[in-house]
Amino acid sequence: MRKVAIMTDSNSGITQQEGKEMGIAVLPMPFIMDGETYFEDITLTQNDFYERLVGDCDISTSQPSPESVTNMFDALLKEYDEVVHIPMSSGLSGSCQTAHMLAQDYDGKVYVVNNQRISVTQRQSVLDALLLAENGKSGAQIKDILEEDKFNSSIYIMLDTLYYLKKGGRITPAAAALGTILKLKPVLTIQGEKLDAFAKARTSSQGKKMMINAIKNDIDTRFGGVTNILLQMAYTYNEEAALQFKEEVQQEFPDMEIVMNPLSLSVACHIGPGALAVACTKKLS
Repeated sequence: MRKVAIMTDSNSGITQQEGKEMGIAVLPMPFIMDGETYFEDITLTQNDFYERLVGDCDISTSQPSPESVTNMFDALLKEYDEVVHIPMSSGLSGSCQTAHMLAQDYDGKVYVVNNQRISVTQRQSVLDALLLAENGKSGAQIKDILEEDKFNSSIYIMLDTLYYLKKGGRITPAAAALGTILKLKPVLTIQGEKLDAFAKARTSSQGKKMMINAIKNDIDTRFGGVTNILLQMAYTYNEEAALQFKEEVQQEFPDMEIVMNPLSLSVACHIGPGALAVACTKKLS
């Protein structure tokens, strides 16, 4: 049986400590803050990130350096026969394509999975890959299974503010100003490729209801019912509001376990603190 290493990046929400405990290699994502580079969960904590973000620090994301990627490939191949790397969605970053190009130099020993997920759904792909490897699947088989399954997940995110979308150039200043005046709560969605607009809510309560109804509809119409589903939630820098929302979601799905984790910082850069998200992932058959 060939030994397969599982690798991901910190956009999965898997911390360095969790990675060590679970046997998963986690590549830290770099952030540039006022011209200085920091690495998620290495030199940059969640609290540090949000303190700088709300302090109007100039923050941008960056791909991991090619050297950092190949160094991790090299280190893993000293212990394992193959590596399966599950980076963030290719629709949200070029890091997946870069990793794929770098893998070409490893004579079929490194498999880069383009299954177009991020945050809690990416995390689930990593856990699925780990189980598949433990069950004796090869790197090529794991890559094929995850890529065939890539659109079997759904995320809805309600923003607390339009400021960070405006700051990042994702919407015009006029649209942000109008949304602020009207106190709109935008609901965004990730359906595999990228972050897209889904709806506009007048209140937080309306936005949360929209997300719950959207997830219910996806579960019923796309994923074959709750018996096939893993339910997840995420948030940015407001755990108290997230726990309250979790209770509301749990009331709608009383028999389901809900896994909740902080939202990826690479997404948080563009949406800011106070965001709430609900997601679902279809179980691997």
